[in-house]
Amino acid sequence: MKAKRPPLSAWGKAGIVILVVHGLIAIIGPFFAPTDPGEILTFVAFAKPGEEGTLLGTDYLGRDLLSRLLYGSGLTIALAAATTAVGFVAGVVVGFYAAEAGGRVDMLIFRFVDVIISFPPILMALVIIVGLGSSIPVLICTVGLIQAPRVARIARAVAMDIGTQEFVEAARARGESIWSILWREIWPNSLMPLAAEFGLRLAYAVLLLAALSFLGLGIQPPLADWGALVRENMAGLYYGGWSIVIPALSIATLVVGINLFVDSLLAQANRDVSREMLQ
Repeated sequence: MKAKRPPLSAWGKAGIVILVVHGLIAIIGPFFAPTDPGEILTFVAFAKPGEEGTLLGTDYLGRDLLSRLLYGSGLTIALAAATTAVGFVAGVVVGFYAAEAGGRVDMLIFRFVDVIISFPPILMALVIIVGLGSSIPVLICTVGLIQAPRVARIARAVAMDIGTQEFVEAARARGESIWSILWREIWPNSLMPLAAEFGLRLAYAVLLLAALSFLGLGIQPPLADWGALVRENMAGLYYGGWSIVIPALSIATLVVGINLFVDSLLAQANRDVSREMLQ
């Protein structure tokens, strides 16, 4: 009888709770926003939480910080998910194909991948965005391009490991095409490590997008993600810093939640592998 899979650790469950809360805020938060995110409520900038009839205070223009935070939540998570999906799909396809093709094809593909990885991510994003201009499609493609080579490395390693199994060798002996082997044999058996990699890439995308917005290369006004909220309220440091601390904490809790869940998922997968080896 197959052993029952142990539940996630307490830290993993905490990560799930954090992610569910962030997901709910992103979906329904804008419907509960006190005001329009662009509406100027008062001429008092950087009001503290509870002042001027606000729950979390105001930003540098006197706009309600809670409303801008709620609207920025959906934008932050959607952008991070979109960029990760683009990079993940491209990276998995390239990594899998290189692993199965092998030989000179593998070498040429991964020499190019190594060249892309050698560029610092922020510098690469700076060059692309300055050249093409900052827009949501450009941001998605740029961060996706930065993510793809790193995903390709992991995907290649996973595919090469699975490719040594007997069922893959049997598929090759039957004369199946590369794409058939990748889709029917390798992909279904690589879901766990790739799911963990997707989570790590998602956390990285949140931080990279926040950094780009902080540098003025990300989302442009009147839209604002959490990184942009930190940048545009930098002057608030002299007035207590609430308008910076709150969006920064939002970024931090989202990244921590993702990492807690992914780490617990990896630990559970390792326990499953160890149990199978002992049986």
